Amino acid sequence: MNQLFAPPRTPAEQQRMRQAHQAAAQALLLPAAHGPESWGWQGRTLSRRAGDRWLRVVSQPQDKPVGRLWDGAAAADAILPRAIPRPRLVDVMDWTAGGHRYRAEVSELVPWPVLQRGGPVLEHEAGLPDVWWTELRGALTALATVCTDRVAVRQAWIDRNFPTFLGIPPVQITAWVTGHADLHWGNLSADHLVIFDWESWGMVPRGYDEGLLHAYSLATPRTAARVRKEFAHVLDTPHGRIGELVALAQLLQVAGRGHHPELKSDLELRAQHLTRQLVR
Repeated sequence: MNQLFAPPRTPAEQQRMRQAHQAAAQALLLPAAHGPESWGWQGRTLSRRAGDRWLRVVSQPQDKPVGRLWDGAAAADAILPRAIPRPRLVDVMDWTAGGHRYRAEVSELVPWPVLQRGGPVLEHEAGLPDVWWTELRGALTALATVCTDRVAVRQAWIDRNFPTFLGIPPVQITAWVTGHADLHWGNLSADHLVIFDWESWGMVPRGYDEGLLHAYSLATPRTAARVRKEFAHVLDTPHGRIGELVALAQLLQVAGRGHHPELKSDLELRAQHLTRQLVR
């Protein structure tokens, strides 16, 4: 299991999240949760099926202010065009207990599985039909034009980290679009396209979403080539190449912390291809 998308490390933390999920189901008059558990980034979220709904519970220490991630799903449901395929948010509930803040989000249940369980890195060639790619292109095109003050990638992060992870000076971003900001294979459904997990969405450099999806595909060459083909109109432009470099720098930072070890060398090679600089 990918350690970034695994239960919390301690049994006590796991139990706390499971109890919170159970309490939310009861308070929202949902059937008892069943089926596999789906843990989010570093165990901060727990999702499971509850009857004909999907129940996701988010947690953070009560003494930390809520940020962009906290309201992402609700803001997406309220603002984004319905033409962008995503689960409809049905109900939201907030509460505090034991020094933690919780949010329960009830969404409609999507019958199709995600393309990659347990993490974002694609492990097997996707083999998706043409219509799926057409729908994804359309969704990202519609999303890009949405007006928002949410910021998912900051220029200050680029200024600090391009020299460290890419070995090049910072680049000033001049082409910003609205993006999903966490576009990976664990957030996309098979069979029929649905895009999940909207907590991170906001303004990103043009090409960032497409570059991120391509980076998470590097272990599967045919799918990576398909991503590049489908999004050549973005990735093969000067702005798109910069957006892809931002995505690569962020993943190289994650890999530098010991995560996604199976992807690290591919990320380095791709970054070196774009920058013509040795990435260490």
